[in-house]
Amino acid sequence: MENSVYKVVELVGSSPDSIEDAIGSAIQRAGLTLRNLQWFEVVQVRGRIDKGNVEKYQVTIKVGFAHDMEGGG
Repeated sequence: MENSVYKVVELVGSSPDSIEDAIGSAIQRAGLTLRNLQWFEVVQVRGRIDKGNVEKYQVTIKVGFAHDMEGGG
């Protein structure tokens, strides 16, 4: 059985449409520069209100990815 090592980064995604879209945008953007994304954890959900309506959802997540022991990232 192989031991695993993970790195964890905290990201904030936002969307005018939904919490799910805010999470998706953060993960999609992270995937452009991080390899081996494995999991995420929602840390905080908040939003912006304008004139009594939800204007934007903002979600803070922690994303874990397998540490590439050979490539350093």
